Amino acid sequence: MADKKFSPPGASRQVRFHQLLVAARKQWFIDALSEALRTIDPAAIKNEVIGYVSADAQKILASSGIRDEHVFPLPAVIEAKPSLVGYYRLLLGAPQKTFYHSSTGLACFKSMEESGAVSAVNGPLIPDFCKAMAQPLADLVRQIPNISDRDISELPLLTYGSQLQGSRNTAIGKQAMQDVLIAISEIVAKHLVRKEHKKLTVKNAAGRLVIISLSHDPDVAIDEQIGNVTHRKVAIEVKGGTDVSNAHNRAGEAEKSHLKAKGRGYPEFWTIISKTGLDLGRLRTESQTTNHWFDIAEVLAREGKDWDDFRERVAGLVGIPLRIRTRR
Repeated sequence: MADKKFSPPGASRQVRFHQLLVAARKQWFIDALSEALRTIDPAAIKNEVIGYVSADAQKILASSGIRDEHVFPLPAVIEAKPSLVGYYRLLLGAPQKTFYHSSTGLACFKSMEESGAVSAVNGPLIPDFCKAMAQPLADLVRQIPNISDRDISELPLLTYGSQLQGSRNTAIGKQAMQDVLIAISEIVAKHLVRKEHKKLTVKNAAGRLVIISLSHDPDVAIDEQIGNVTHRKVAIEVKGGTDVSNAHNRAGEAEKSHLKAKGRGYPEFWTIISKTGLDLGRLRTESQTTNHWFDIAEVLAREGKDWDDFRERVAGLVGIPLRIRTRR
């Protein structure tokens, strides 16, 4: 009997999802929530829990050993890390399209989830958001038998997984660009003047404004404003694909974009790409304009040699002192 031949799908899509998952942990999952809670006075949390969480839900969570703020949004938490709007949306199991539909009145909070930016419009509405979310989340607590920490940590993943499966490659690529911008925002956080969905405005040590923005050709641009003149600093291309066999095509696409940016006056060119299993020498032949290569997995995870190098170069280029990293 002849051996049967099977052709299972490749791993590249799931590896790509893992890159996005690593970035999501910094914005929408329990890692991001824990980071925010470390900056908030516990007394403020306790006071807000009383005002926003029903007594019966508090009892259920207490008996299960679950912190109230791990289930219920509180103004102090959302103000500390606005992207956590997405954490509570995912916990509720609502896709973005449903949650931010015009009929819900919640569309104004989408920018908070995606970029972590609070605007003059949605900032004052944070307490109302927390009150509105309290009811359906209390129903979730009441209706799940013997609710546990594991339930709370895994339920958002189900929604996020479905969200990624429904995304087209272009949407996933845009998400990677946004994730890189958020990573940069953490580097320059102490010097931010304004944070918007697709743009960061920083005041550097020399008192000049530096604009970091999402665009096309390049994906991310860093420019310095000196008087009325804009000085181009660096063009960054973000390539989120993970298929090793297609890596050189991605590098070639980065090269085309860098050449366009060069024509617009940019003097330096960075490419953020999956470097795992690749010959960097061969990549360099596909994009000779690229000055520096960074591994996207390390940039999104905020760890590794490439992330450290990226942090140092961003800080130096923007003109700000680099914050010393604290190891936990």
